[in-house]
Amino acid sequence: MKAMAETTTTTEDVYDDAYEEKQGPKSPLQIVWRNVLLMTVLHIGALYGLKLLPSVSFLTLIWTGVCFMVSALGITAGAHRLWSHRSYKASFPLRIFLAVANSMAFQNDVYEWARDHRAHHKFSETDADPHNARRGFFFAHIGWLLVRKHPEVIAKGRKLELTDLKADWVVMFQRRHYKLSVVVMCFLFPTLVPWYFWEESFLNSYFVPCLLRYTVVLNATWLVNSAAHMWGMRPYDNSINPRENKFVAFSAIGEGFHNYHHTFPHDYATSEFGSRLNLTKAFIDIMCFFGLAKDCKRVTHETIIARVQRTGDGSHKSG
Repeated sequence: MKAMAETTTTTEDVYDDAYEEKQGPKSPLQIVWRNVLLMTVLHIGALYGLKLLPSVSFLTLIWTGVCFMVSALGITAGAHRLWSHRSYKASFPLRIFLAVANSMAFQNDVYEWARDHRAHHKFSETDADPHNARRGFFFAHIGWLLVRKHPEVIAKGRKLELTDLKADWVVMFQRRHYKLSVVVMCFLFPTLVPWYFWEESFLNSYFVPCLLRYTVVLNATWLVNSAAHMWGMRPYDNSINPRENKFVAFSAIGEGFHNYHHTFPHDYATSEFGSRLNLTKAFIDIMCFFGLAKDCKRVTHETIIARVQRTGDGSHKSG
């Protein structure tokens, strides 16, 4: 049995204030029409799933919620707080669970997700940020997935230090087998369980716990990139755009305390308010209780207050 992942520190998620965007004409958008078609079909399928909701069984509704939570944790506790920021250490069994959950979420493999997210923090809201919110809500929410990456995203992403990800057997195994894992975990497993075990109709099983659940998780994650960069208070650092947004915190199980997170990216809680609107922190705490996680990084209250007084917008209310 492999032990806890020992490489738990990265500086690649720290904002690089020395980076300057290239002057001159901006690169033209290159639309990826295949992605436009797939996202359109997916959202139409999700709307049909909404229509079917009143006809699904109670067990299927529960199963949909379970799949939502597992998918979300694969992003928030896995790709984000563990692998992008190394804010805590996870045991081998927990890393396997989080990688499987990440495949259920189907938002790129852990390696690619973490690489892009580190670029997002290091070059936040510049041309090297994959979902630069300065390009508008639609681009930050979904548009960045419908066009070719900006050349600066590719260039800066290649220079990031990612040896910790390459050294993690679970991350690289998932990357090698990502397509198969997505087919099984994102589409087959959520569909076949209710259809086989309690005889839910195949139509309901496919459109509700599969397509509707997948689409909701996608949009909850995307709100962190869009809404949480535009609407809310900035109690920790008024010089950056990320905001504190409770709706996003609720929908993305704790990822909406975004001004705090961009100010203190290594804090495993991404918030100073404990598990309030933060089911991801509660999950990690439970994993620590059972010995499956440890060494959770936290920012001291004194450090938070000092930063609030120095750079905050005056809206801070310590909780």
